[in-house]
Amino acid sequence: MIATPRGQNPTGASVDPARGRALRAVLASHPDVLVIEDDYVARVADAPYVPVHGPDGRWAVVRSLSKVLGPDLRIALVAGDPLTISRIEGRQHLSPGWVSHILQQIAALLLREKATARLLARAERVYGERRRALVSALAARGIEAAGDSGLGVWVPLAEEAAAVGGLLVQGWAVSPGERYRIRSAPGIRITTADLQPYEAEELADALAALRRASSSTYAG
Repeated sequence: MIATPRGQNPTGASVDPARGRALRAVLASHPDVLVIEDDYVARVADAPYVPVHGPDGRWAVVRSLSKVLGPDLRIALVAGDPLTISRIEGRQHLSPGWVSHILQQIAALLLREKATARLLARAERVYGERRRALVSALAARGIEAAGDSGLGVWVPLAEEAAAVGGLLVQGWAVSPGERYRIRSAPGIRITTADLQPYEAEELADALAALRRASSSTYAG
């Protein structure tokens, strides 16, 4: 089982305590299931970490530093039960999975610095403000959106391709939901990490105008 406990892409969903307890109760009766938690935006998710795995069984929690400290580090931190960790180490010894010691030392140095902790706290706060600004702006215009945590907002739309094209003409680049879903309803994914609050209002206006245009007909 692979799960993203917070900042899920594209919906921004996060596991709350009640959901975590329910999942752990189910998995407790299946101790042979390997649970992998991809907690890729951990330090800047703007949501508390709620584990999906229980204290027993097989599990691994992976926290990439690409979204947190920088993509050039190409490093992830992994914690897990002894058997799972030993198997990971075995694979690394027999494959090109070796990780640069220099990059590991740089990552460890950065994570120990108080300045890094302050910077990450500020980044988490700003990312959260920008994400919530867009969700609020869309709600004010009657547009449903999901974005409880992470770096993006999911907007359900019946005609996602038309919305992507219409927004691009106006200078807004968003991702079509088709690449993220299998049986889920269509929608678009909007990255909010670099979206200023005033831009959230402008983008919400553009989306609202597209919805009004798509609902109209030649007969008026």
